[in-house]
Amino acid sequence: MSFLGMTARTSVERTVALVVLLLVALWPLGFSTYYGHQILTQVFFIGIVAASVTFLSSYGGMVSFAQIALFGISGFVYGNVTTHDSKGLNLGLSPWLGIVLAIGITVVVGIVFGALASRSSGIYFLMITLTFAVIANLFFGSVTDVSGFGGISGINPPGVLLNGIGEHKSVAADALFYVALIAAIAIYVLIRYIVRTPFGIALQGVRDDPVRMASLGFNVPLHRTLAFGLGAFMAAIAGILFVWWNGHIDPASIDLGQNINALLIAVIGGLARIEGAWIGAFAFYAVSNVIQNSWPNGIPGIGGTFFTIIGLIFLGVVVVSPDGLLGLWTRYGSLERLRRRGAPPPGTTPEAGA
Repeated sequence: MSFLGMTARTSVERTVALVVLLLVALWPLGFSTYYGHQILTQVFFIGIVAASVTFLSSYGGMVSFAQIALFGISGFVYGNVTTHDSKGLNLGLSPWLGIVLAIGITVVVGIVFGALASRSSGIYFLMITLTFAVIANLFFGSVTDVSGFGGISGINPPGVLLNGIGEHKSVAADALFYVALIAAIAIYVLIRYIVRTPFGIALQGVRDDPVRMASLGFNVPLHRTLAFGLGAFMAAIAGILFVWWNGHIDPASIDLGQNINALLIAVIGGLARIEGAWIGAFAFYAVSNVIQNSWPNGIPGIGGTFFTIIGLIFLGVVVVSPDGLLGLWTRYGSLERLRRRGAPPPGTTPEAGA
């Protein structure tokens, strides 16, 4: 009975996921191009950053504040390598070489970060990664040869299709939308694959009991370092998509507020499942868009800035469902199965359930 209920629930989830994916894929063709180009494209690449946070937290037991810093490193490297007439190094090299260098350098930096933090855990790990985030922000703000506080502008993606020409800018935005969508799907599939490999299973063992895993002969710091490197790879992809979408990057793009936003998005969506990263990103930017466009001075009768309102939403989600928005779905499914079986809800006595 339980197995059949679980199978039915999985089938429903897959159907819902396919319908949502189809609607998203068709969005630029039949719905608002503003929401497609400005909201959903942003959801895709910020969701990738949040997915890297979820991956490290859920499967490695590491809550990282450094993912936005790695995201920014990738964007700054790409900008320095490919631009001609902006701040930074202005190397003017091929965008394709810029992609390779951005990903490669970011992964190397991520591995170094991971190696330095790998022997710590809990609040100490979080504080070390927060230090990395602050160092990255101050480095790019202070070193004018690679950025300065003004940042790097005029960053373009490779290819005429993505760049767009004059009246065909909408074609470029559509192309970037689909590139970001495919990248998000690829990262999701990659994570689902990794966590089923021997490395992924061992990483989950490290998360649950690092002392026992070490006694069994597993190199705990190495597993954490490699996991951090994988998280850096994901953040690097998102960083490249960001500079393609925004055309500009500066230290404000990777400040402490942005790091908090990434963690907030992951928690709102649900740290227990990878899908929650994009659910949280959509909720975050949808609420942001509604508040800023409809209630720029706060909700009528309540007031408050965007951060006040999103903070209240975050508090409500955490109180109602500690596993985020996806946790509500899981909780509803569990209660529905109990109802069909005639069992009382959790936390109640049989008499109270009756």
